[in-house]
Amino acid sequence: MANFYTDNPDLKHHLNHPLMKKIVELKERNYTDAEKFDYAPVDFADAMDNYDKVLEIVGEICGTTIAENAEAVDHQGASCSDGHAHYADGTVENLDVCRKAGLMGMAMPRRFGGLNFPITPYIMAAEIVSRADTGFENLWGLQDCAETLYEFGSEEQRAKYIPRVCEGETMSMDLTEPDAGSDLQSVMLKATQKEDGTWVLNGVKRFITNGDSDIHLVLARSEEGTKDGRGLSMFIYDKRNGGVTVRRIENKMGIKGSPTCELVYKNAPAELCGSRRMGLIKYVMALMNGARLGIAAQSVGVSEVAYREAYQYALERKQFGKAIIEFPAVAEMLAVMKAKTDASRCLLYETARFVDMYKVYEDIARERKLNEEERAEMKHYSRLADALTPLAKGLGSEYCNQNAYDSIQIHGGSGFMKDYACERVYRDARITSIYEGTTQLQVVAAIRHVTTGTYRTLIESYANEEFTGELAPIAEKLKALTALYDEAVAKVTEANNPVLLDFMARRLVEMAGDIIMAYLLLLSAKVDERFLATTTVYTKLAQADVDKHIGFIRDFEPEQLKAYGI
Repeated sequence: MANFYTDNPDLKHHLNHPLMKKIVELKERNYTDAEKFDYAPVDFADAMDNYDKVLEIVGEICGTTIAENAEAVDHQGASCSDGHAHYADGTVENLDVCRKAGLMGMAMPRRFGGLNFPITPYIMAAEIVSRADTGFENLWGLQDCAETLYEFGSEEQRAKYIPRVCEGETMSMDLTEPDAGSDLQSVMLKATQKEDGTWVLNGVKRFITNGDSDIHLVLARSEEGTKDGRGLSMFIYDKRNGGVTVRRIENKMGIKGSPTCELVYKNAPAELCGSRRMGLIKYVMALMNGARLGIAAQSVGVSEVAYREAYQYALERKQFGKAIIEFPAVAEMLAVMKAKTDASRCLLYETARFVDMYKVYEDIARERKLNEEERAEMKHYSRLADALTPLAKGLGSEYCNQNAYDSIQIHGGSGFMKDYACERVYRDARITSIYEGTTQLQVVAAIRHVTTGTYRTLIESYANEEFTGELAPIAEKLKALTALYDEAVAKVTEANNPVLLDFMARRLVEMAGDIIMAYLLLLSAKVDERFLATTTVYTKLAQADVDKHIGFIRDFEPEQLKAYGI
């Protein structure tokens, strides 16, 4: 029986990272929940065993039910009738199995019916689900909207809605509109407060993933006469109250099991979540960061399945009397696919651990005042999480698109046919570098961590580790690449030209990402020699990429921007 957790030892490697001990002890408040809940862990070993067992359940469900349903769901897709979206039959079964297994609301506190998982094992589950069916991960993964509800909703709202999510009700975040895609400041869905203090919503939302969900977080304009982000607030809409209809479902290239809806709000009752005017400035930013980490996990899941499909086909397909995996050109492609998958996974879980650290301190701060050391640590990890999230989402999604492309290529003409899963994986992959902020927007978010030195400081912390034996030459090579990165950053920033900085931003961010991921692989190889091969391959890829970018930057002068129409 297939199990998408136990068949991938890399997952357990990342789950057992040393920082997890501190994360778990903080998350469990020194295991005090064990006095109230019989399923709460009594110590660190018990907690880790719990994560392991739950992930094994996720892996089994994904390896059997969800993966088995993926092709049928892709063909049937979601449908729209009577103002509502309807899931494909396989999606209904998937959700039912996940509900019965208690896999909804995994990261929510036990007092609301959740499992109180840290972000890291929850994101691991998201990767596994995405490997089984990328589109279904969108539905299952939107349970992390409950995190925003938990952070910014009132205690009454938490008690009202979060248990419903833990019981299996679905969520959505209704942000974009026909004239407001990436530019969320332009949102015009109107929120009107009635004389009795209640709110109603009117307008249209578009491109809403799982738009007919049970509980919606909605960005709406609450302040009359405003046109920017300062007039936007966050609201909770409950499907039970009516007032929202699905006008249509988008006919998409991929992720067809996930209904992407156009919604019409007509005097839809809603509750204000948090404070007025903070919808975009604070709440959506937090919501989007969580969503971007989810897409990073989705991307790694896509990379994994793309690699596995290509590898298996290359073993079985024979040409000129031998399996095509024996041809160097194919072997090289597979090695690169594996290296990119492993590198993006390393970055994903490093980011998840940083998110765990600062979020657990934020949660503790709701209960008591943090001491000076705790505040400093929260600020430190918050900055690192802010820096790595756009890298994990941006570079991870680009890698999964490349891996899906190469998977088709290894399959040859067969890969162009719907007989093989790689065709569906290729279509599903494409959206990852677009939604929840395009790769270009991730670069915009990341570039300030180039100029302020966040990435450089992080790289230095990795370089200070001791590497011996076969790892030592790789570490020296990475130090040399870091020197080239420093040169590139200096060349661009010293020009004191904002246009030039924007123009070169992608190259600088990619250089930082290349070096960080290579170091993370090197650190993994220090613990487990299985990572040595992919560390070697990825370092060569990083070297080629950094050399390419430094060559471009060295020979570029600001006046050459005119040739690009700038």
